[in-house]
Amino acid sequence: MCGIIACRTREPAIGYLLTALGRLEYRGYDSVGVAVRTTGGDIARLRTVGRIGTLEHRFRQWAGPVLDGAGIGHTRWATHGPVTEANAHPHNDCPGRISVVHNGTIENADRLRDVLRAQGHRFTSTVDSEVLSHLIEDASQTTPDLCEAVRQALDAVEGSWALAVLERGSGRIVVAADGSPLIVAHTARGDFAASDIAAIADWVEEFQVLDDGEVIDLSAAHRSVDEDRPSPTMVRCIWHSADTDLNGYADHMAKEIDEQPAVAARVIDELGGGVADGSLWTGLGLDRFDRLQVIACGTSLNAGMVIGNTLHQLAGLPVTRCVASEAGMDVPEPGTLCLAISQSGETADVLNAVSARVAERCPILAVTNSSHSTLARRADGVVSCSAGPEIGVAATKTFVCQIIAGVAVTVSALAATGRISRSHAAALVDDLRRLPDQLAAAATVAKSVVPPLADEFLEATGFIFISRGAGLPYAAEGALKLKELTYRWAEHYPAGELKHGPLALVGDGTPVVVVDNGDPRLATNIAEVQARGGRIVRIGSIGSSVPVIDDALGPWGPIQSAVAVQVLARTTALALGRDVDKPRNLAKSVTVQ
Repeated sequence: MCGIIACRTREPAIGYLLTALGRLEYRGYDSVGVAVRTTGGDIARLRTVGRIGTLEHRFRQWAGPVLDGAGIGHTRWATHGPVTEANAHPHNDCPGRISVVHNGTIENADRLRDVLRAQGHRFTSTVDSEVLSHLIEDASQTTPDLCEAVRQALDAVEGSWALAVLERGSGRIVVAADGSPLIVAHTARGDFAASDIAAIADWVEEFQVLDDGEVIDLSAAHRSVDEDRPSPTMVRCIWHSADTDLNGYADHMAKEIDEQPAVAARVIDELGGGVADGSLWTGLGLDRFDRLQVIACGTSLNAGMVIGNTLHQLAGLPVTRCVASEAGMDVPEPGTLCLAISQSGETADVLNAVSARVAERCPILAVTNSSHSTLARRADGVVSCSAGPEIGVAATKTFVCQIIAGVAVTVSALAATGRISRSHAAALVDDLRRLPDQLAAAATVAKSVVPPLADEFLEATGFIFISRGAGLPYAAEGALKLKELTYRWAEHYPAGELKHGPLALVGDGTPVVVVDNGDPRLATNIAEVQARGGRIVRIGSIGSSVPVIDDALGPWGPIQSAVAVQVLARTTALALGRDVDKPRNLAKSVTVQ
């Protein structure tokens, strides 16, 4: 959620820091700050509540000492403590000798703060992260080496962290990670560390992902303090800032909706060749499974249920859903494959659930958009959904790509284990290859017919989404998108459940969105709504309010409806004056529990 950037560069660091922080905006944040070494060896610290543009304006007016090439920066998404400048990072120790930026959660922060205060330390914020600066200050009393001081300080910490520490005078920067992502790159421009490759992609060709427990001196980015560790694995950088440009679009969400046909085609091209012969599955080295448990949150959970429904329809295997934040509520049965899905691969709830499943000896298959993420490193097998950079906080193209990648690998597993024939698997791949054109056609129709419908609902206080069977995850995704972007309540229900309570919500003009997967029973449910004055918007085949769905559906259900509900949410939100790329209170990568 929060973003970290640290650099030691040959040119002034501030230019790199501000650019990198701007590229981290998409993750969501409510305050921002930097600490930069001056040519005289002091540390200049500037923090602000609000957008990065305010911080940039302050530096344009900077009349202080000349700044040099060492600095750290941070975008904060508030968890511990309100949104104030005092709570913004970086945080200093008492004498101002070091500055610290931190992502993660210090679980024993209250106890540590009490101990440190009793020792005379003065705290200036209410955030958990500030205890780190004072712990490092204490450790520095017994060791002059900053790396060793950081390591000693972290011995007292319980929780997760990715952090960067800047030292006054020397300008040394030490970075460390445990349970929160951090990457390091050594380049001709200088040395960089960041929580997200998007921050530094234009300046690096390859990077190292820090392992849990690593502490590294950034001026020697290729060498770990722990010399017993093996040489780091380097990852080739394939992201570029041009991938995140608007390219003439009004917002990233519009761009990413339109990118769905192309990214769907890419995923199918990458994975499709290994489906019918089972090689995509066998190449993962996973054992045969008899049941599937989907572990995910939000949009990824909805994608997981589409994948699970596909598996169940094709092979009759039992599928269960685990909301990752509630993973402790159930124990998988023997023979279960756990399918963990996370766009970023850093979702804390998913990682915690995966850790519990590893302890229970359940094999983990990850579907993620980041092949070097924590989830990818912890899983037994990984399939990339290859959506490319997604800047809008509300997922669009990653939803579609997760479905395609997950369906591809599960169909491959069924073919490899003889549960479906290779000819059947090949026919399913042919159906997948038709999806890009279907998605493109759906976008064209939706952008034409949805705006007038959205105009009808600007005064509506809430929405209901209904469907049956394979359509239900798409109804769930539609409700999620609408509430994320419009800040109006929106709920989804199995259509047959309306009469068991939700019909009480329906009055004159209540918008009820029907994702029509062709189930004939929907006609009765629609009539129930209309009899009570509800306004039906039917996303279905020709003759529907939003005719985007083909009559012949694959086992993954009405995936074209995803485009329609995305357009509906975006159009309504824009009409209400919402920021569709950065909805309030939300972040792109949710790294807190």
